[in-house]
Amino acid sequence: MLQQASLYGFLRTILIILLVWYGIKILTRLFAPYLMRYMSKKMQQKFEGQFGQQQQRQQPTQKEGETVIDKIPNRNTTSNKKVGEYIDYEEVD
Repeated sequence: MLQQASLYGFLRTILIILLVWYGIKILTRLFAPYLMRYMSKKMQQKFEGQFGQQQQRQQPTQKEGETVIDKIPNRNTTSNKKVGEYIDYEEVD
């Protein structure tokens, strides 16, 4: 059995969709500034925390002008003398 949509039901559906659409628009305009302010405060706190951690890592523990070597190179490396035959190359024009 097929039912036909009535004009009243169609208009009612369109009206409900429009009311929901405009209701969301109005609520967004009301609450968007508060949401943006909240998000900006959270981002500011996050950046301040990261900046503070970076500053703590970079604080020098030595006196100004003092030379500090962070890594001493390994001197136990020996070169392999059996690397191959030396071939002299010449450029050909």
